[in-house]
Amino acid sequence: MTENPTSNPLPNSGDESPVQEEENLSTPNEKSWQQLWQRLIKLGLGETAVRIITGVTAVVLIVIVAWVMGNFFLKGKLNTAGKQTATPAAQATLIPYQVNAGGAVLQSSFGITRLAQLYTNLPSHPRDKIIKYTVVTGDTLFGIAENFGLKPETLLWSNKYILGDNPDNLIPGVEINIPPQDGAIYEWQTGDGLNGVAKFFLVTPDVIINWPSNNLNANTLGDLALPNIPAGTMLFIPNGVWEYSDWLPHITRDTPATSTSLGPGYCGVITEGPVGDGTFIWPTTEKWLSGYDYTNIHHGIDIAGSLGNPIYATAAGVVVYAGWNNNGYGNLLILDHGDGWQSVYGHLNQIDVGCGDNIYQGDVVAQLGTTGNSSGPHLHFELRKDGSTVNPWDFLIR
Repeated sequence: MTENPTSNPLPNSGDESPVQEEENLSTPNEKSWQQLWQRLIKLGLGETAVRIITGVTAVVLIVIVAWVMGNFFLKGKLNTAGKQTATPAAQATLIPYQVNAGGAVLQSSFGITRLAQLYTNLPSHPRDKIIKYTVVTGDTLFGIAENFGLKPETLLWSNKYILGDNPDNLIPGVEINIPPQDGAIYEWQTGDGLNGVAKFFLVTPDVIINWPSNNLNANTLGDLALPNIPAGTMLFIPNGVWEYSDWLPHITRDTPATSTSLGPGYCGVITEGPVGDGTFIWPTTEKWLSGYDYTNIHHGIDIAGSLGNPIYATAAGVVVYAGWNNNGYGNLLILDHGDGWQSVYGHLNQIDVGCGDNIYQGDVVAQLGTTGNSSGPHLHFELRKDGSTVNPWDFLIR
């Protein structure tokens, strides 16, 4: 029987299997490593060997990187350090090692020096002295106070001899005191006692004595009832307060002012006239403010307007003052409405009524102006009850 040559082929005597061919391609070293690896695996040490090899490799890489950095990068920096020029900003330079005779390092190569700055910004020192400020057009007491971080009251209390208690007396060209912090300035008078002055400003004597710019020495002051302080000395009282003075006395038909010091508008004794009904209308044509609002240091509201705008009587009453005022109001009109009520109209361009005239609510009594201490056309309007100012916003019908 003839055999099928393809059914069970026999290898040629000269051929080798693929496995044998692959083994023949391996070098003796590779076979040794493979045999070693197979033994480690059989012994259960394969994973441990991997960890050891990984760790050794990492250490070798770190050593190589450190060597490269030390011999190339840092040496390059040292070589170029001498070529760098100083700039306005501080510049860092490396300093080489310095070793003394005993071999100790005196200065590290990684030490850093800084070049001196040409300009140095020193922190601001708190001010303790009084400075002067000249008022310019457009200034207000409230704006100046805000710019210097003070309360408006502080500026009035520190300039009582200049402004009185009236912020309308602030006019361009006037030089005012600017204290270092909130408080008051007092001009020492002959016969003053330090205890009494301190009590008046609601502080203790130590507050005045210890303020640096007052230059008071407790050891040389002597008796605090009559201290050694020259008359005319300007003292700053930190956190001191000063009582307000009303530069417009209470003028009524029943108890008129007996002094003409307010100005030629003084009317004298007025005993008769209409009485208001307790309601108060808006006193002019414009309905917005141009100037100060009512505060504890501004006793009225400044209503905007143009020169010549009509001024209306806010309520029925009688004229108790009509004319020029010497305390900054300019042309001033005061109406007495009875029951303790009065209305005040300042800075008028023209007054259309006279002393003792009977006035009724809504009558035109004057024209809006800018006389006296005024920075522009407006009506300074006040409402007073029993001699004290009240906020007009609480009573006006708008």
